[in-house]
Amino acid sequence: MPTPSESAPRAPLLSTAEALATLLAAAAPIAETETVATLDALGRVLSADVVSELDVPRADMSAMDGYAVRVADLLHGDRRLPVSQRIPAGHSPQPLAAGTAARIFTGAPVPPGADAVVMQEQTEADGDCVAILHTPKAGEWITAQGADIRRGAVILPAGTRLSPQALGLAASIGAARLEVARRVKVAVFFTGDELTMPGEPLQPGGIYNSNRFTLTGLLARLNCEVTDFGIVPDRFEATRDAMAAAARDHDLILTSGGVSVGEEDHVKPAVEALGRLALWQIAMKPGKPLAFGAVRRPGAAASASETHFIGLPGNPVSSFVTFLLFVRPFLLRLSGVREVAPRAVSLRADFTQAKADRRNEFLRARVNEAGGLELYANQSSAVLSSTVWGDGLIDNPPNHAISAGETVRFLPFSELLG
Repeated sequence: MPTPSESAPRAPLLSTAEALATLLAAAAPIAETETVATLDALGRVLSADVVSELDVPRADMSAMDGYAVRVADLLHGDRRLPVSQRIPAGHSPQPLAAGTAARIFTGAPVPPGADAVVMQEQTEADGDCVAILHTPKAGEWITAQGADIRRGAVILPAGTRLSPQALGLAASIGAARLEVARRVKVAVFFTGDELTMPGEPLQPGGIYNSNRFTLTGLLARLNCEVTDFGIVPDRFEATRDAMAAAARDHDLILTSGGVSVGEEDHVKPAVEALGRLALWQIAMKPGKPLAFGAVRRPGAAASASETHFIGLPGNPVSSFVTFLLFVRPFLLRLSGVREVAPRAVSLRADFTQAKADRRNEFLRARVNEAGGLELYANQSSAVLSSTVWGDGLIDNPPNHAISAGETVRFLPFSELLG
């Protein structure tokens, strides 16, 4: 006689878009903020707009080494002008007297009265004078005040994840400190008596725990505050206790493996004992199984006092790919980032894959010297070497065979790992 689980109809597979939408809908941004030094803010997410209190540049600036002049002085008469002053960067000039030129350097303020800069290659120095060999137009080689940033402008909106260039932009207006969302706190652990840490003897049937290194590295790239609970024994009590401890002070509990219904898969019953769980089958390859739910924080009953839970598949490539496609945007949204979708590029397939799969495939590929994509030969979810060899993932729709020469949607690892 079939068991209830065997006789119950299977739920339809979710599309990747449906699964991601459900995750993001649950990812309410963290409200707590802190103020940090701009030098220490790389990768953090702004919780308030950065507004400029000054023009950048603050005055008209020379874009070249050369001579500041009045254009009208060069339209007739002698083009040999006395040099009335020398203006290095960081020095305040005097007004430019009519009929004279000022020696000026890149980044120096243009003297009042001057309306152009002639680059030094178009001049000839002659003692205390300079011969101007070029008739400039008004504004030539001058960067106007406020050309980059106007006073009162929002230069970095709230929700911006701070890149090195964003830090430079903030510094250019004198912002020494920035208000950012606190780091997302993530607890991670791994179940399986077969798991062994590198450096330890590998027992019969054992495997090295590569997922621990991959996932903690990915979390570090996202600036998360990570608590690594390590390898948890394959026992319900141990898994439940680790889950309860992880729920106490974290925003997300992340695991890989152990969410199936086998006798040695204890993550599912542990989450259900402490909270709620949805097991999804996603129409994707690799990475079909994904678990999402929440665990009550100790002593709390209200849903507002829950810690999110995401359980990834155990196969190393499946774990890697599902993290990039689901966990990464979920964590970014918790941090307050508004636009979490990676930017895809359209590239030519320099291979043929005649067999279509009914699921949305994410194929490991890399860009060749001709600017097309070549495919890793073995697309198994156990072949972790493909993730190092590749430059990114081809997002191939369900039931679609790929012909050489067609354009495909490519997600570069530079977008997915940043």
